[in-house]
Amino acid sequence: MKLRIVTPLSVVVDEDGVLALRAEDCSGGFGILPRHADFLTSLVISIVSWKSGDGRRRYCAVRRGVLSVTGGEAIAIATREAVAGDDLLTLDQTVLSRFRADIETERTERVESTRLQLNAIRQIMRHLRPDGRGAAGSL
Repeated sequence: MKLRIVTPLSVVVDEDGVLALRAEDCSGGFGILPRHADFLTSLVISIVSWKSGDGRRRYCAVRRGVLSVTGGEAIAIATREAVAGDDLLTLDQTVLSRFRADIETERTERVESTRLQLNAIRQIMRHLRPDGRGAAGSL
């Protein structure tokens, strides 16, 4: 099988001869073998692992993403961020924890942004009231 893992800025993995692949979506871990049915799923923050043609295990930490299998021979993963490596322990401890911390930071920033937007809307609404209450310069 051919495996391709891409981010918006680069091709992280482009490998032929993949014998098997393991990944994880919201329902849990799953495997892909040659001649797998066409498949599309959304990945969670996890480590994708595969067995290459030379029998070695390879790994890539992904920050969510979309995995597709086409024609039973092509596996494509599109993700926001990916880090390939040969040491599973390092990827698990450092990269995945950084991905999770980044997600939490983004969540906090999104909440704060929403709070600022709502406050701006309240201010605008207060100045646009038809009865003139709260409008600047009203008596």
